[in-house]
Amino acid sequence: MDLLGWIFVGLLAGALAKLVMPGRDPGGCVVTILLGIAGALLAGFVGRLAGFYAPEEGAGFVAAVLGSVAVLALYRWFAVRR
Repeated sequence: MDLLGWIFVGLLAGALAKLVMPGRDPGGCVVTILLGIAGALLAGFVGRLAGFYAPEEGAGFVAAVLGSVAVLALYRWFAVRR
């Protein structure tokens, strides 16, 4: 169930990351939301490694949004370079 919770938070975080970082995305809205899910998972993983979250605790919404913005920025940077 934790993974499903992260996916749901990632959907919301991806949509919010799109609002925070306006502009053209090479993949469109669906790819942006998938990157939001990846960002939420990344935020949870990094938060656990850093000791911010317990093993049974998911990432907070703010951390998920920050992870989504980071993943979206990396995606845009690599997509432009190609």
